[in-house]
Amino acid sequence: MMKRVLVIGKNSYIGQKFNTYVFDKFADSIQISFVSASDNTWEKIDFSSYDVVLHLSGIVHRKEKKEMETLYYNVNYKLAVEVAKKAKESNVKQFIFMSTAAVYDLNSSRITKDTKPNPKTFYGKSKLAAEEAIVKLQNDSFQVTIVRPPMVYGDGCKGNYPKLMFIAKYVPIFPEYHNKRSMIHIDNLCELLADLIKNEKIGYFHPQDDKFADTCEMVVAIRKEMGKRTFLIRKSDVLIKTLIPHSKIINKMFNDFYYSEN
Repeated sequence: MMKRVLVIGKNSYIGQKFNTYVFDKFADSIQISFVSASDNTWEKIDFSSYDVVLHLSGIVHRKEKKEMETLYYNVNYKLAVEVAKKAKESNVKQFIFMSTAAVYDLNSSRITKDTKPNPKTFYGKSKLAAEEAIVKLQNDSFQVTIVRPPMVYGDGCKGNYPKLMFIAKYVPIFPEYHNKRSMIHIDNLCELLADLIKNEKIGYFHPQDDKFADTCEMVVAIRKEMGKRTFLIRKSDVLIKTLIPHSKIINKMFNDFYYSEN
């Protein structure tokens, strides 16, 4: 049976990649339509003809400043809840909300099924607020699916991965410090979304690649692909561990942050 999916977030990276993925693999079972959230076009759309609403619109990949707090909550929280309410009123069967691993404390290192969300950023706080409000709307006829992906990477991606590639391109010397980071390739995320839609799965999902990423190994691999050699600084563990609690940049690059495999 054909599933009609309305994607909120016309220009979103994930949305565009998901559209291509579905066209290549599930054109006979999933049909995607897009609508913009930023210009309120979504308010004019009749949701009742759709089986699924996939909400991808949000504020992300911006340097947070105190004056931006209201913007984060208006877009990531209020808008998402308004869209979810309209979906429910329109008898949409499934609402998929793209949240984030940032709902957890980024200093938590290892995230298990028992780890409680404890966001520290406007981004994480606004996403968690939206999750909590949207889940309350769930009933037998309106099913809610929450996806909390870690760093997404792939061709054309935005955010922290391109920043890492930039560093790798210009930094020939790097600490030999190994860590664990959850990441997910855009193709794997698209595969998950298709599965959630086709099989009407609900609940909380924490997707990641089969193998954890290691920042040091990634930099070496990226530079190798560029034909560049990397000189590793050995015995740098003590220095990095000392700097992690005091530097957001060092923390983001070298601290462990991963979903438990159990």
